[in-house]
Order: sequence, then C-alpha cells, then structure tokens
Amino acid sequence: MEVFNITRVYADESGESHFAQLAKPLHSAGEIGFLSDAEEVESIIFRKVLPSYDYDFHCAPARQYIVLLDGEIEIETSLGEKRPFKTGDILLVEDTTGKGHRTRNLLPAVRSSIFVTLKPQ
Repeated sequence: MEVFNITRVYADESGESHFAQLAKPLHSAGEIGFLSDAEEVESIIFRKVLPSYDYDFHCAPARQYIVLLDGEIEIETSLGEKRPFKTGDILLVEDTTGKGHRTRNLLPAVRSSIFVTLKPQ
C-alpha cells in the first residue's frame, strides 16, 4: 500500500512535546494515482519567513499540517530532541498546549511553507 510519511509533533499529558511518525494510507484511484481519505480543514495559509527565522519555544496556534516548500528547518521538542526537516517534508503539529517546540531555519535563505489548519475535533 502507498503511504505519505508525516512527522507528528504533539504534547503528552505532562505538557512535554514529542515526535512521532505517521504513515497516512493512500488508496488507488485508478488513473489519477493514489489518494488519502479526505480530511475536514479550516483554512490554508501561505507563509514565507526570513533567513534569520529562529522562533523560541511556542505552542502551535491550532492543529495543522505544515508542508515545507523549500529550505530546511530544525525543530526541537521541550525535552531537547532535535530533528531536521527539508523541502517536501510534511508535519502534523498538534502541540497546542504544553511547553511547545522551537523552530529555526538551517539555511540562510527565505523559506516558504503552507499551513493547512484542521477543523477542531
């Protein structure tokens, strides 16, 4: 079965942020390829950040997918685990409470991404 690999950032009961790997299943749709199940979304936001982007610990404003269109970032959890992400990576950011995560650019360039905010559960 085809899948989309997604990295989840979430908070546990103690408010600590963590990474988890998700595999979003895709189903054959014939000539048009493989599709996931539809998800209800609230909004889509297009964003660019400056090369110096280094956003200290913060919670996500809403549950949202982040699709990295270019550049590279590093995300750090509240427990100090760091992971790099690059062009084409997809994140599901769900740590809307707790201690949050830190995000910084790894390359000295303007970076573009798309936020797809999910409807509240």
